[in-house]
Amino acid sequence: MPLQIVILICEDPTKSHRPVEGLRIALGLSTGPNPLTVVVMGKARVLLTDEISDVIDSEILEKHLPVIQELNIKILLPTGSQTEFSLDPDFSIAETSTSEIASLISQANRVLVF
Repeated sequence: MPLQIVILICEDPTKSHRPVEGLRIALGLSTGPNPLTVVVMGKARVLLTDEISDVIDSEILEKHLPVIQELNIKILLPTGSQTEFSLDPDFSIAETSTSEIASLISQANRVLVF
């Protein structure tokens, strides 16, 4: 039985390189046999907008975003994210409650936090 993997990205991408690294790692893991879900919370949600000029390692992010969109990697956001942020519609985004996100994380076999 395949392992369920969750990548949780919650750090501020304008203050740390880790959120961009998390998306890069998610891209690599998405090609494997295990189901992958990316959860983006807090200020990290700016990674999914057109306003990435202040993001650390934005040149790396710009290189990987089209591939993430093309592969339709499943990205979960907290409910209300689309009203707070101008999200790029080319991503495979779903909004869900924080309790459902917590449940997903607690049931996953592997969780990587960025």
